[in-house]
Amino acid sequence: MAAVDWFSVTAPVPAPPHTRRGRKPIAQPAKTARPAPRARASGRRLTGGIVWISLFALLLTGVVALNVAVLRTNMTVNRLDKAELQLRAENAALASQVSSAASARRIEATARRLGLVPAQATDTTYLDLEQK
Repeated sequence: MAAVDWFSVTAPVPAPPHTRRGRKPIAQPAKTARPAPRARASGRRLTGGIVWISLFALLLTGVVALNVAVLRTNMTVNRLDKAELQLRAENAALASQVSSAASARRIEATARRLGLVPAQATDTTYLDLEQK
């Protein structure tokens, strides 16, 4: 093997694709020229997406506005409840004052201090208003 024929050397042959035992190799589809991709109606899709996003944003804005309105109403109701409790307490205090001021013992003591005395039963007269 002293002389090598450089012109007779062949290129290495690629190995066959690896296949599993018992299975046939899968045939590769023939490569054919693809048709040109068709133009998409992206303007229509984009407009539809913008419409849905706008509707969703409007819906969320409405929900937030509704929550703010409910919060304000709850604050007003809370304030009115506190005012009602205060007025009920004042009414109870005034009713207690009226009750104590209208008691017979207190009226009698005030009358004696002013110099008034109870009328005698013999000095009491009655008028008959039905006679004409």
